[in-house]
Amino acid sequence: MNQKKILLIDDELDILEILSYNLEKEGYDIYTATNGNEGIDKAKEIIPDLILLDVMMPEKDGIETCQELRKVKELQKTLIVFLSARSEEFSQLAGFQAGANDYIVKLIKPKILTSKVNALLQLTSQVSDNAKLIEIGDLVIDKDNFRVSKAGQQFLLPKKEFDLLYLLASNTEKVFKREEILEKVWGNDVIVGERTIDVHIRRLREKLGINTIQTLKGIGYKLIV
Repeated sequence: MNQKKILLIDDELDILEILSYNLEKEGYDIYTATNGNEGIDKAKEIIPDLILLDVMMPEKDGIETCQELRKVKELQKTLIVFLSARSEEFSQLAGFQAGANDYIVKLIKPKILTSKVNALLQLTSQVSDNAKLIEIGDLVIDKDNFRVSKAGQQFLLPKKEFDLLYLLASNTEKVFKREEILEKVWGNDVIVGERTIDVHIRRLREKLGINTIQTLKGIGYKLIV
């Protein structure tokens, strides 16, 4: 069995020890680094499936580290999750803007954290970039046949609504920025109003009853399972 690799980047050794212990019990291969520069070098070497990253670190803080990691082509599919004691809204927004998939406050209990890690990595395994059929709970999106169903009920969506839903569902742990959505759904050569995405999101929520499309103000949208 090909074990998933997790890289932990934190300058607090006791945190590294606790996280390593709990995640190794789940069967993951664990690697550690104590600062941003070391973490970047280690990530390039091992190409982890998931990186748990602190915000406040010496030499290079977590935000800068995340930005550098997102520039590495080989790490584009790696999940990056901040695990920080900083719970302020601006810190979390900075994390998402830097390219993180999620932001967890360090007060989380180890068992809950490992459960969240398990869910993140399982979803990544189930949905690939080229997936033609996406199943998330009772929501099924069939790209080949342009069909959407929820709890057995079929829905016929306009193309742009379908494309937007498929994009969000293709990576449920990613925050899709507004400019990325416009580029991938509408294309760079099409001029649309600022509220176009918001209107399409609202229509999807109304039609499908989906209350898990999260709006991150000033950033974009994320489909939460």
